[in-house]
Amino acid sequence: MTPPPAYATVEEIHAHLVDQLNSALRLTGMFGGELALRTLVEHLLFVEREPEAWEELRETWEKEGAWSPLGVTGAFRDLIPDRSYLSGSASVYAEFARRRGWLVPDRTLTSDAYEELAGRLGEWAEKDRTWPDITAELGAPSILFGGSNPYYGKSLGYLCTDLTRPMVVFHLWNDGPTADAGHDQPSLLAVCRADEPFRRSFRFTPEGERRRPARDGC
Repeated sequence: MTPPPAYATVEEIHAHLVDQLNSALRLTGMFGGELALRTLVEHLLFVEREPEAWEELRETWEKEGAWSPLGVTGAFRDLIPDRSYLSGSASVYAEFARRRGWLVPDRTLTSDAYEELAGRLGEWAEKDRTWPDITAELGAPSILFGGSNPYYGKSLGYLCTDLTRPMVVFHLWNDGPTADAGHDQPSLLAVCRADEPFRRSFRFTPEGERRRPARDGC
């Protein structure tokens, strides 16, 4: 008689899902978009025996303006000119992953560096900047949402060594490689502190204000 297959343990399944979520957060488009993030989050919550936490999260996002009929991605459509700004939606899911203990950053800021950054969000939004401007001062992000191609939008998330602290996110945009007005490097449009209500968390740069698709939100 053939013995039953040796299935993965609950711990192995959980670790696999966490690994997949961290990969999907960084390259959401390659994983199929926001639906992949939602599915992985729901599966992790099921494994942790808290499936109701998804509906609670969605209701919170809806109250804060972070949820739409098109999910979190749709909530960015009157904030960022890219109508499929997956890196922005990934950063919102990533903040929930941080609170759950699932997020694995590539690097972290010291407490002093993080406090300085968090206290300067308004200053960062006062003038236009590019991707190299940010990394030259802050170093590589803790997590890069959206890949390294400079012709496409992305978000840069910075985390403190103390992972109980909320993420600081820089939202960047580019016209794309075929646009007549394409930029060599993504432009900073807004800075957010992830523990603030979504619609009120955006601090727009001058370029961000110029590029906003609508002005009846935040």
